[in-house]
Amino acid sequence: MTLEIGVILPTSTPDPAQPILGDVRASARLAEQLGLESVWSTDHLVASAPMLDSTVTLATAAAVTDRIRIGYNVMLLALRPVAWAAKQISTLQYVSGNRLLLGIGTGNPAHGDIGWRAAGMAFEDRGRRTDEALRVLPDLVTGSSAAVNGVDVTLSPGSAMPPILVAGNGTRARRRAAEYAGGWITLQPGLAQLATEIDELHALAAQFDRPVPAVTVVAPVLPEDHAAAVELLAAHRDVGVERVILAPTSPQWQRDYENAAKLRAAL
Repeated sequence: MTLEIGVILPTSTPDPAQPILGDVRASARLAEQLGLESVWSTDHLVASAPMLDSTVTLATAAAVTDRIRIGYNVMLLALRPVAWAAKQISTLQYVSGNRLLLGIGTGNPAHGDIGWRAAGMAFEDRGRRTDEALRVLPDLVTGSSAAVNGVDVTLSPGSAMPPILVAGNGTRARRRAAEYAGGWITLQPGLAQLATEIDELHALAAQFDRPVPAVTVVAPVLPEDHAAAVELLAAHRDVGVERVILAPTSPQWQRDYENAAKLRAAL
């Protein structure tokens, strides 16, 4: 099995003191030139550090590239009215030439609930709202009729439904991925823990009589030594990981992208 490597665009950072806000156009072009599989944008309304809007970011990346896939990592679906989210997703899929990867999450508590309150959405209700949105999202995106808030809605034009990847490190997220998605995204677990969680994902998929979601790992902690990093990524591939997404480590995102390409070539 091939291990795909994607990178997060320089649109946010976990460290508020050092925001990694770079040139989206240049970073998307470089990632494509280096042969990487995908570029991804983080998503929130009010985060713990500066963060650009994900849909605008991905539209910009799509406009200056031809091949590379573009992905939400991850869209907080419950933060938005589902019909508006579906309209954005469908349009982005259309203008990108069907290159969208739709990561969906319920939100990291580390960011707090300010963004949710500002949007008029209950933070505590985000799991239920995400499930409800996932049930109608494929019909809305593809231009079929769906019942939303008691109204039959058809969004036109529709587009091809992009792959859904549900994010989260807990059992509830894996269950959601098994029920609604074609992929599961997890944040930097250790290999032993990851293997156990993939086994659980297989069991959950069997309960829903659906294919096992493909596994994506975000920001695995890699050794600085190149050979050791390649070995660790190969070990991820061997336990069933399809893709890893590497994050910029500093404002010098070019160096990180070049390193990701070297790792891909070595694999």
